[in-house]
This record gives sequence, C-alpha cells and structure tokens, in this order.
Amino acid sequence: MTAMASSTMATGRLSAALGASSTMPCTTGVRRALHGLLPRAVRCLRLRCCGQGRSGTGPDQARLSSAWESITVPLRIRTGKTRAIPGRRSENVAGVRAMGLSSRTEVVVDDDAFADYKCSTAFLFPGQGAQSVGMGSTVGATPEAVALFEKANEILGYNLLDICLEGPEDKLNSTVISQPAIYVASLAAVEALRTSDEGQAILNSCDVACGLSLGEYTALSFAGALSLCLSGGLAARLRVTWSAGLGRSAAADAAPTAMVSVIGLDKEKVRELCEVATGEAGNDNTVQIANFLCPGNYAVSGSSKACEIIEKKAKEFGARMTVRLAVAGAFHTHYMAPAVEKLTEALSSTTITAPRIPVISNVDAKPHSDPDVIRKILAQQVTSPVQWETTLKTLLERGMAQSYELGPGKVIAGILKRIDRKIPVTNVSV
Repeated sequence: MTAMASSTMATGRLSAALGASSTMPCTTGVRRALHGLLPRAVRCLRLRCCGQGRSGTGPDQARLSSAWESITVPLRIRTGKTRAIPGRRSENVAGVRAMGLSSRTEVVVDDDAFADYKCSTAFLFPGQGAQSVGMGSTVGATPEAVALFEKANEILGYNLLDICLEGPEDKLNSTVISQPAIYVASLAAVEALRTSDEGQAILNSCDVACGLSLGEYTALSFAGALSLCLSGGLAARLRVTWSAGLGRSAAADAAPTAMVSVIGLDKEKVRELCEVATGEAGNDNTVQIANFLCPGNYAVSGSSKACEIIEKKAKEFGARMTVRLAVAGAFHTHYMAPAVEKLTEALSSTTITAPRIPVISNVDAKPHSDPDVIRKILAQQVTSPVQWETTLKTLLERGMAQSYELGPGKVIAGILKRIDRKIPVTNVSV
C-alpha cells in the first residue's frame, strides 16, 4: 500500500469517527482541532485505537499528586490542557479521550519531524555504571524528589533509596537495582533543578535531550514521550526499565560476561585489540566495542575470558589503562539477545508518544518522532553499540552551547570535556 493510500484511509476513518457523534461524544473544539489535521494526512497522520475502554478524569487520576503529573518536565498532561506534537496543531487531550479512545491512542508525525533540529541547550542523562553507594544523599532537600523515591518504593516493592544510600555495593550494581535507581535519581535531579533559582527557566531552555544507554529512557521521559498515561506515569516507565534490567540480568547470567573501558587508544586500535582477544579466547568467546564514548575512551563488551585478555594485552597495544565497569553483563552485544524479547513485550504495552523535543537515539545518533520507531530502536539498543561520541559531536555541530548532566556521577561531563573542553557542563544530582 502506498503512503498516499494509507493516509487516505486514515483520513476516511478519522472523518467517520468525527461524524459518529451519537456514539462517540466529541466537543466542538476537539472536532475542529482534529478536522484541522485531516488536510495533513499525506504526511502520514495515524490515529491508532489500541483499546475500547474510555479514560478520562476518574478517581485514580484525581488522586495523583502534582509530583507525578510533573515527571515529564516541563510538559504538563492534565485534563483540559493541550499537548503539542511536532509539526502539528495542538489537540485537546481530554477531549480526545472523551471520544472513547484509550490511553494508547496516538497521533503521530513522520519519523523525520526533527531531522533539521538545532541545539542550544542539551540535557544529558547518565546510564548504568554511574551508580555509587551514597547517591541520593540530598534527596530530602527536594520534596518532589522524595515523592519520586517513595512512589518508586511502592511500585518496586523495596526501599530503593535505602539501597542507593547504604548499598551494599554489589546489590546496587546488580542490573535489576541499578537501572531503576539511576532512572529515578535522574528524574529526581530534574525536580531538584526545577526548585533551584532560575531552574524552571533552565528546564524551558532545553531543546535537545539524550542519555547514555539506559539514560535514553530518562531522556524520553523528560521529553514527554514515555508517560501520557495519567494513571500509569512512573509505574509504566519503571516497569519498562525493570523489565529491561531483568531481561539483561537473565541474559548476563546465561554466560559469564563483562565490560571494560580501554583508555588511550583510538577506535581502530581497540577493534584490533578485540580481534586478538577474541582469537585467543576461542570457542565463541567474543568481545567488541560496545560504547563509542569519546576519542581515547571506548568500552568493550563480551565474554569474561575475552575481557580478561583485553585487560592483559591493552598496554601492549599502547593503552594507558583499562577499567572494569560496574555492570553485570556484556551490554550492547549479541550476548544480550535473550533480553530483547522481554523488553519488546514491556514496550509493546507502554504508551509512547512523539517527544516534544528531539531525543537522540544511542543506536543511530538521530532523533526519532514515530512511537513505533522509538519502540523498535529501544529494543535494538540492547544489542547495538552506543554511538555516544557521534551524538555529542553532532550536538556540537548543531550549535550546542550549554549542557546539563542530570543524575548520579560526572561520567558524561568527563566524556564531553574529552571532545570539546569549551562547552560548559553543569552537574545536577541529588
């Protein structure tokens, strides 16, 4: 089916829906807003109705506190307000829901809606490995951050903040703990920034977001792509990160694997080192570059045997040092393939919408606006190398003049300084 034919069919279905006022209540304002979208159907407007139950302003939503409504900062999704979608007029979300569409209803623009994006201020979110015992020590200074951790405790069934503060280290470093810990701590950092002097203005100035590996989920949450379901909110997003962590943990348990940062070599030399280590390890004990971080810092990932050879031979190749990473598996390689199915299942039941600002993917260093593409690329990320070096260089080419690292540690700040020391990086953590 051609794109034009598909768009024509979508237009017809939407027109029919709008005409069925006797069975599908619709306010005049919503009708006009949606009719305004019809002429643009040739740009692949899609209206997906993934359920038949109505959602509106039920008691569950009424009980939500402002802390949960403000998780996607500074986007607000509240009854009667509007949501802007890139390249589209705003639509009345409450009115659309009143039409009987489920919370999975999505109005989507072309995937290249952000193709010509510019960047002045970027928000950068850390990934797994940034955790350390003691993180979250200043959470108590921000009530909204406290509320985030309390809600996370309720969802996860254990005290996440206690583990962040007290450890033990091996427990915090486990994938199923560290992923939600970094995710929630990063969102808490956003709340801490909001309450600081000129914090809201800084939030409003952000025009691009990205995150290192796991941090991509946080960036998508900040950009409003991962939380349209008012009654799901943090629960839906923690379910995804927990499922990803559980799947990755199971994959890591299937074979002894590890990750090692190689410092002081260019990527071609690191590739050569990986080939030698793989050859010596034998019996399918492969190792490869998993994180292209910055010039002179590339993380390799693979079997424990091959990683040990990397550590022994790195200096023979001219490396300054190697650092074993605090992760529980060979992330971003084929070793993580068993985790893809579990993550794909979690993503398929999670509401994802077009982000309000560009969010750069780790897989191809490009922003995406089609929710289906975002789902696929998040699943693909599990077994694909992280293109962080390309991402930061592209942001610089697009005009980045200011950046903020929101979350535990200062890993991203260190990486950016290796690429361009002139760009200021402000660290915000709790």
